[in-house]
Amino acid sequence: MDDDRPDVLLTGLLFYDLVLTGLGKPPTPGEEIWTAGMGCGPGGIANLAVAAARFGLRTSLATVFGDDYYGAYCRDVLGGQENVDLSLSRTADGWPTPVTVSVAYDGDRALLTHGQEPPFSQDVLMGDPPPARTALVHLEAEPRGWLAKAAANGTHVYADVGWDPTQEWSADLLDQLALCHAFLPNETEAMAYTRTDSAVAALGVLAELVPVAVVTRGRDGALAVDQITGEYAEVPALHVDALDATGAGDVFGASFVAASLGGWPLEQRLRFAVLAAGLSVRHHGGALAAPGWYGVDRWWRSETDPELKRAYGFLADRLPGNPGPPVRHAPVTPPAPRH
Repeated sequence: MDDDRPDVLLTGLLFYDLVLTGLGKPPTPGEEIWTAGMGCGPGGIANLAVAAARFGLRTSLATVFGDDYYGAYCRDVLGGQENVDLSLSRTADGWPTPVTVSVAYDGDRALLTHGQEPPFSQDVLMGDPPPARTALVHLEAEPRGWLAKAAANGTHVYADVGWDPTQEWSADLLDQLALCHAFLPNETEAMAYTRTDSAVAALGVLAELVPVAVVTRGRDGALAVDQITGEYAEVPALHVDALDATGAGDVFGASFVAASLGGWPLEQRLRFAVLAAGLSVRHHGGALAAPGWYGVDRWWRSETDPELKRAYGFLADRLPGNPGPPVRHAPVTPPAPRH
């Protein structure tokens, strides 16, 4: 029975992303700036879906597509190109697919988004969620009903959390960790929710609430505790020339799940996730920047730094014999969706 379950179950809001890069500074009112680079593709929950699918995980996505060009294009990419199962997803008549313009500069990005509340909630899309090996979720202040159902049917829930615009960082949100197998916040979020002043201290608090606690630290890498195996690990980030950081956290999460499903030791899980996230920021956008096995294999075969070859030596036994065809990155101009 287990072989028939999805490896990863996902639900969330989908966006069509247009990413502009190569800016020295943001525009000021009345000013026009020409950018050096551009890419487009699915974003939002698609970041997690594509990152997982490119590691060969059976990925099931419940989302809403608008009945417009952007929705048709995103559906074509996810269901056709990336082999994501969309049987739980819906197309909404008259609802516009949310569109985000991401402007990347100074190692970060600013976002402009147009969208409306989707006509179907996560709980409506999921209903009684199918049994799955894992679910990747984004915790929000208001608990989602489907999450408890998924945890009850044996799905291991891997959760992250976003920035709290109220900056209240209510500790009530942490009550949802009782449903989770793993929690993967960044250090700012982790310290805010646990009322601590360091990533290490935050990790200590979270490790008492969830079996696997991970704190990501951006350019400083990541650290984690696995209470099930008794492991602690801390790894540095991969130093790369970043083009666009959009979706790097999602790639980290999906990669950590892929390695966890493989039963890897904690340090290897962390290094693999840090590597995949680092490789993703070299390309435009979130979803289509995910490296997959092809990107990781290509990096491993071309890397010459002896220290990195030692640190990532475990990849020699982990990489599949056939890493698959080259992945497709975000195009400047998207092709017309197929009908």
